Amino acid sequence: MINDQSRQAAASADEYTLTIEDAALRYEHAGHPRTTRTIQRYCAKGHLDCLRQETPFGDKYLITPASVARHISQIVELSSTPGRDMSRQAATSVAGRDNGNAAIVEGTTSRDEPRRVAADDRYVSQLATENAFLKTQVAVKDTQIGALLERDHETNALINGLQRMLGPLLSAPQKVDPGPQQSAN
Repeated sequence: MINDQSRQAAASADEYTLTIEDAALRYEHAGHPRTTRTIQRYCAKGHLDCLRQETPFGDKYLITPASVARHISQIVELSSTPGRDMSRQAATSVAGRDNGNAAIVEGTTSRDEPRRVAADDRYVSQLATENAFLKTQVAVKDTQIGALLERDHETNALINGLQRMLGPLLSAPQKVDPGPQQSAN
């Protein structure tokens, strides 16, 4: 039988003493505050050794203090190495040293060339032609819009006149009371 030493021994039920809130306090005291939801995710993903208990209000996690301490030490170790968030130290002392093998070149390290200007006359003349065409089209559209607005005002005036003329004719006729009806005997 082969002993698998790589697996951690299972913790006894007595070792699961921390609640989510207790673990959050330990993270906060260590200088790495975490929300309760984050600690729940740590439990669900297996970053912390925990027991999950189902309650009427949802899942409750009980966590081992050793796993919280282990995870905090991992966070500390990861935050001490420069990563994407932190800047690295510049190697100015090494770069400035002249060991006599190569001359120090001042200036840029890449080919920083200025942007080329559109000097091709064909493109400039084509753009000028298109610009002039678009200006004339805008002027034509402006005159068309002005003519439509004028027709709209005329139409509104005509409709108002018709309403005034037809208003008395279209009003509801008044009811004529025939009076009491007499029966013939």
